Amino acid sequence: MTTETTEDRGLLTNKWFQLSVGLLCMAMIANLQYGWTLFVDPIDAKHGWGRAAIQIAFSIFVFTETWLVPIEGWFVDRYGPQAVVMVGSLLVGGSWVIDSQASSLPMLYTAAVISGIGAGCVYGTCVGNALKWFPQQRGLAAGITAAGFGAGAGATVIPIANMIANQGYEHAFLVFGIGQGVVIFVLSFFLRKAPKSNAAMRKSGPAQTKIDHPPARVIRTPVFWLLYVMFVMVASGGLMAAAQIAPIAHDFHVADSPINMFGFILPALTLAISLDRVLDGAGRPFFGWVSDRIGRENTMFIAFGTAAVAIVLVTQLGRNPVAFVIFTAMFFCVFGEIYSLFPATAGDTFGSKFATTNAGMLYTAKGTAALLVPLSSIIAGHFGWQAVFYIAASFNLVAAILAMFVLKPLRASFIQADDYGLQSAAVTAQATADR
Repeated sequence: MTTETTEDRGLLTNKWFQLSVGLLCMAMIANLQYGWTLFVDPIDAKHGWGRAAIQIAFSIFVFTETWLVPIEGWFVDRYGPQAVVMVGSLLVGGSWVIDSQASSLPMLYTAAVISGIGAGCVYGTCVGNALKWFPQQRGLAAGITAAGFGAGAGATVIPIANMIANQGYEHAFLVFGIGQGVVIFVLSFFLRKAPKSNAAMRKSGPAQTKIDHPPARVIRTPVFWLLYVMFVMVASGGLMAAAQIAPIAHDFHVADSPINMFGFILPALTLAISLDRVLDGAGRPFFGWVSDRIGRENTMFIAFGTAAVAIVLVTQLGRNPVAFVIFTAMFFCVFGEIYSLFPATAGDTFGSKFATTNAGMLYTAKGTAALLVPLSSIIAGHFGWQAVFYIAASFNLVAAILAMFVLKPLRASFIQADDYGLQSAAVTAQATADR
């Protein structure tokens, strides 16, 4: 008992240490999404299942990773982060072990379900834990954590590609699957449940409630559904645009145009994709940090508005290779911030106690957006890629307007009602005590 108490007063209850552990856990699941593309062609070359059939596994992963996060968050809010992440580590590692042995598509799809559940356990837990440990810096904390998932595969993509080329994709699945699972398993022992904060709310920065709203109440509020619709609009618009980056580069005849950057000559499309990934990751903590200072809705207005402008500029000026690289990078710099701004806004609006579950319910908007993305191919086939880009720009513009002129006053009224409720309860309690 004494040892635990001493430990709990030390490093393990340092909020930055907890944030770092969450960041590392997120980096360990990044390959499940961003590294998958490296395995598709080798799997097809061996089994001949076809790319489309193999990629169904990826869709299954995204679906299960997204839509089960609220359930996993429910367990975190009640039993703490350790157990959920520990289970996630076993699923993450086990899924790639199954992939290494998969001899049929059903076996591949089963592994996708397992990996999606495992990734959701880790993702939902780490984001929710960050919101609880940093009640006054939720934007920055959620952004740093989300950046681990967005950029975590950067250090391992080349080793995985080399191992696939030299020892086969099965060996890469096995080695990295076990490795990633073991690292997460070990890290889970260092996660701690955040203490309930009794600190006074800041006088500046984002407005925050003092009441912890349970999920059953949250899902009935207009604020939640407005946030959900905005999340779907921005996410689907961004995913639609992302899906068309390569086709538009080829259509503009800039894909293979050489660009000199710091002495390195790279094709425009390669450079654009590389910068997009870096800026996508960097934008998450940056805009989260900005929102901690100027407010969530103000930051949303700036980010979503900038994204709309960037998309239009790509369609109008993208025939110049340098302009193509600059404006696509500009777009992705302000796209990834949805994974920091929306969880932070949910935490501010609905409180800390159920933050993991509430943020998880909002995160399912990513899954809804993913279901809308295939429509972009249909639209592009009938009206051209420009129609897709203008729809994406419109989604971002509408979301920016909603953030500033609908969400901002609606959320302020919601939090003000919470404060009024607390004051009324205090007066009633005092009157009862005086009798």
